[in-house]
Amino acid sequence: METFEKHWYVLHTYSGYENKVKANIESRAQSMGMEDFIFRVVVPEETETEVKNGKKKETIHKTFPGYVLVEMVMTDDSWYVVRNTPGVTGFVGSHGAGSKPAPLLPEEINSILKSLGMSTRQTDLEIAVGDVVTIIEGAFAGLTGQITDIEEERQKLKVNIDMFGRETSTELDFDQVDSI
Repeated sequence: METFEKHWYVLHTYSGYENKVKANIESRAQSMGMEDFIFRVVVPEETETEVKNGKKKETIHKTFPGYVLVEMVMTDDSWYVVRNTPGVTGFVGSHGAGSKPAPLLPEEINSILKSLGMSTRQTDLEIAVGDVVTIIEGAFAGLTGQITDIEEERQKLKVNIDMFGRETSTELDFDQVDSI
């Protein structure tokens, strides 16, 4: 079942080694020339604010301890690279005996990434500051606007739209716009 579509998969890791596994996969993908097959590696985390003795303290908790998400094209080579990364104990949804795992459903990964403040769409958009885009989702759907800032890391962009005769700036996810 070798397809050349990228999907999200869940890796099982040793608990506490999630960030190390992420770094290992990213470095192995680069050193083994797999950048066209292994795209994003995500360790879902959430920040919790606690108040102790009158002081605010932020702590970061793993949303899914012992698990790492990886966006990849499942080929024999990419599967081998990820599966044999130190700290990875296997893929979730694989039945062992060399069988390839089942990817996450689009609605599952959309929900997880949205809760983390990330976009499901990697920069397939060919956009630059100054370009005009159409907003396809959210409160401003159907409007067009000009891009004033792009934040690749957070998958966000700022767009100026004309609203009631005034220029208004709004922050949008990459998957909320389409290029014209």
